[in-house]
This record gives sequence, structure tokens and C-alpha cells, in this order.
Amino acid sequence: MKAADLSIRLGQRAEAVCRYYLSNGRRSGKYWIVGDARNTPGRSMFVRLVGPHTGKGAAGKWTDAAAAEHGDLLDIIRESTSLVDFRNVVDEALRFLNFTESEAAPSSDTRSVPTIIGSPDASRRLFNMAQPIFGTLAETYLRQRAITVLHGTSALRFHSHCYYRPDGGGSRQTLPAMIAAVSDLHGRQTGAHRTWLSNDGGDKAPIAAPRRAMGDLLGHAVRFGTAGTVMAAGEGIETVLSLRCVLPDMPMAAALSAAHLAAILFPPSLRRLYIIRDNDRVGANVCHHLADRAHGAGIEPIVLSPGLADFNDDLRRFGIQALRESVGEQLFRRDRIRYLRGTE
Repeated sequence: MKAADLSIRLGQRAEAVCRYYLSNGRRSGKYWIVGDARNTPGRSMFVRLVGPHTGKGAAGKWTDAAAAEHGDLLDIIRESTSLVDFRNVVDEALRFLNFTESEAAPSSDTRSVPTIIGSPDASRRLFNMAQPIFGTLAETYLRQRAITVLHGTSALRFHSHCYYRPDGGGSRQTLPAMIAAVSDLHGRQTGAHRTWLSNDGGDKAPIAAPRRAMGDLLGHAVRFGTAGTVMAAGEGIETVLSLRCVLPDMPMAAALSAAHLAAILFPPSLRRLYIIRDNDRVGANVCHHLADRAHGAGIEPIVLSPGLADFNDDLRRFGIQALRESVGEQLFRRDRIRYLRGTE
């Protein structure tokens, strides 16, 4: 993908980029205000959040009055992450957008231009072609990961012959896959996530990239239940489903990546957000960003931390009773009584 095209895609999500990479700033009208492109607190730099795709006043363009500098969102990603090589900056931007190189690259076949690969419409077509997970390899896969509470998972389906093309080219093949619908706060599907599976459903498929997303993902999520005043949000589908094994009635959302979790949109009714942490440096940073956003929106954030790398590792290693006890100790008392399965 050309830098100019990538800059336009980032500009379409300018506020989410700023919230993630410039967390020490804040929104002021149509601008994001911060100290500089390295995320220093202050007010000398402003980023345009709305505007045309290109040219004067484009969304994502910024100016630092103190340093007499200006640039676009790729510059912000470079400076805030201290990346030097431009290829690494592009990779980080693509990771944030949750596009692979092959999905983001324009097709060489001009006949396919009107149909955008990875569009929301394409994601809806894929999901509609799939079937409910029960009795399929998708259910086998989840149960192999000790996930047994599967009611309320209508956002998940199974496709027996889902197309997969390796990064960098190569022949296309079909593999079984679990398909997850990504939806906005109004329940409208905006994207889809594919987890390709082995032929027996015992694990993910033995391919280089067994997980890929498509469509409009930023701010949205794979949703289990309808959020009211309380909900939980995490990165991976398996992590969130593991927590549902002990909190089956709590509404939950899987944002699919750290960047998308940091930028997830809040339901207007939400008053308490449980942030499902992955136990690594990125997970810690995401919790910090998301907690700050929640505080700013008048929402109480509570971080749920696993003992191992994530809650699915906890569930598989220690069992459901140990997970119940660990999670129960971290819940607000009223929520422990209301949601924790097995409590009086």
C-alpha cells in the first residue's frame, strides 16, 4: 500500500489514532490537542479530526506551533513509537487498522475495483454464508480450549470452505473457519473475523496467519449480549469467551486487537467497564488508555487480570473453579452477586 493511501485510511479514523498514540492529549472541538507528536502532555500541537481525505485541512494533518513542525498520522505513529525504519511504521499502521498487506493492497485486476476486498458488505455476505457453530468444527475448537458456555454466541458461525490466501501471494485454498460478526453499538454488522481451523477442529489451522479481520472494525467489536450499565471488553474472542464461562450473563465484547480495544466505543448506558487484560506490556498499556477514556466518559473502569498470559490460559491450566475464584475476587461486590456463576 502506498503511504498516501495508508495516510488517508488513518485519517478516516483520526480520533481513534490520536486516542491510542497520543493518549496524553484530549479532544477539543474538531481537533486533538497534545504537547507534541511524541505524546508529551501540553497544548502546542493540534491534529485535525475531520476534513477532506487529501489536501489542505485533511483529516489527520497536524501542526506543532511550538516546534514549527507539521505532518500526518504516519508521522505521529513513527514519533510516538520511536520507530526508525519506515517499513516498521507501515507495519504498525497496518496492525492498527487490522489489515494485512495482502488485504490492504489494491487488486491488479481492474475489473475488481468496484468491489472493495474486506468491505463491510463483503463481511456481511461471508457471515450470511456460514452456519451456526453448534455441531461444527467451530464448536469442537472452542470446547478443545475448555470453553463450554456457548449460549448467546449468535455472533459466531462456521464456514466449512472459507478462502485463505497466504501473505505475499501464493495459491488460494479453502479451509474450515470460525466466522465472527463485528458490529457497532446499534447491532449493525460492520465487519467479520476469520479463525481458520485444522481439519479436526482441534486447533487453529497450521498456516502463517490463521486469523484475519475484514470490514470496518475500529470502535466496534464481536458482541455477546447487549450492554446495559455493566459490560466487559477484551481483545481476543477466546479470552472473552473464557470469562463468560464464569460470568455467563455479563454482556461482553471482543475488540480483536489491542489497538481496537483501546479505541472501542462506549454504549451510552454504560456506567462500569470491566477491562479484560492480556498479561503483557501491550495489555498493560491498553488498560491504561482505555481506563483513561472511561474515566473521561464518566464510566468506572475495573481491570480484570489473569494469572497467566490470558484468561483462556488460566481456564485451561487451572480449571473453571479456580478461574471463578480468581475473577470473583476482582469483581465489584454487587456484580459478583449478580453475575458470578456458582455464587449465592
